[in-house]
Amino acid sequence: MKFLQVVTIEVARQKLLEVSQGWLVATETLPINQAMGKVLAEDIFAIEDLPHFRRSTVDGYAVVAKDTTAAGESLPTFLKVVGVVEMGQGTNFAIKAGECAEIPTGGMLPAGADAVAMVEFCEPFGTDEVAVYKSVAHGSGVIQVGDDMRAGDTLLSKGKRLTPQDIGALAVAGVADVSVFAPPKIAFISTGDELISPHHAPLTDGKIRETNGISLSALAQKHGYHVEHTAVVADDRDAIKQAVSHAMANCQIVAVSGGSSQGKKDMTADILGELSTSGVFVHGIAIKPGKPTILAFDEATKTIMVGLPGQPISAMTAFDLLFGWLARQTTQSPEPFAIPANLSTNVPASEGKMTVYPCTLALNHNQYTVTPIYAKSGLIATLTTAHGYFVINRDTEGHRQGDVVMVHLF
Repeated sequence: MKFLQVVTIEVARQKLLEVSQGWLVATETLPINQAMGKVLAEDIFAIEDLPHFRRSTVDGYAVVAKDTTAAGESLPTFLKVVGVVEMGQGTNFAIKAGECAEIPTGGMLPAGADAVAMVEFCEPFGTDEVAVYKSVAHGSGVIQVGDDMRAGDTLLSKGKRLTPQDIGALAVAGVADVSVFAPPKIAFISTGDELISPHHAPLTDGKIRETNGISLSALAQKHGYHVEHTAVVADDRDAIKQAVSHAMANCQIVAVSGGSSQGKKDMTADILGELSTSGVFVHGIAIKPGKPTILAFDEATKTIMVGLPGQPISAMTAFDLLFGWLARQTTQSPEPFAIPANLSTNVPASEGKMTVYPCTLALNHNQYTVTPIYAKSGLIATLTTAHGYFVINRDTEGHRQGDVVMVHLF
């Protein structure tokens, strides 16, 4: 039997990064209302102070703060109302000691005012005065010029995956279009005589519904890839080779699930080797699950090819560890946060392999406890209960109950 020549996940990642340099990721310019979830390809700087005028954070009266120093419920301060601030308009008057102006939330403070007394603590008195029943400090109820952002400050950094609040910040800053990384195109080809459509019912003996193409497509989209197409192909060498060759014409990444090990029908490595000018550069990674993963590269078409295990959990684990990481590297995105948690039980490791455990989290007394899910790689429904996964390094024998591990959320 031919044994796999496994490499570490670090070596596999470095080789993958080397073949992707300079061509895998392009950029495109999009209106901000189409940029949600995209990764910025440039730093965005504020072009003006935000806000560019002093404005009120409450409904009330713009005042000179020291006028209210002695104000209280039993002895209010009386101020003369000399104007009304209209929303969305500038002010053409100023106030001085002993005066105030009615102002709405978001209204521009008139010159001379340095605080806003909330309307709840004020009461009109006579025709042109107001009684203030609570003192206010200098700057109270006021957003100052540049409190949100100063002109020239970095608003958002390259590598930032845009969130709804980022889109809002861009709009406020007057940025209408942004340069983002264009998602690489990827194709998924699932192989196996046993595979039938997910919509097929009922199942017949020996058949299973195809899931890898669907689950891997969802995982790829989560990491910012564009799924160009998916296909299901029987265990036929010519058919698989034709499907891969067709996908190479318009995709930067082609992923084949199934046939990556050393069985009688495992022909993925040979096919990818024949179709790639650089040949297969990885066949076997020291991870569990996901060991029989294949990596190849075709210089002529600039296509990365990957052979993933046919078992769903193995395929998803290998893709996440390799291509989730690659997406972050090529777009200069930060690694996602991981949560420290105490193990609820002893957990063994696989000798010589980095072991990945799906897991659940529970919060007890402000401390997370993590419980591994012992799922066989051919099953997938078990993963629906998982909150994330943790890793045991290949040079570690395992962990004991109570040890802290870092949980990566799904």
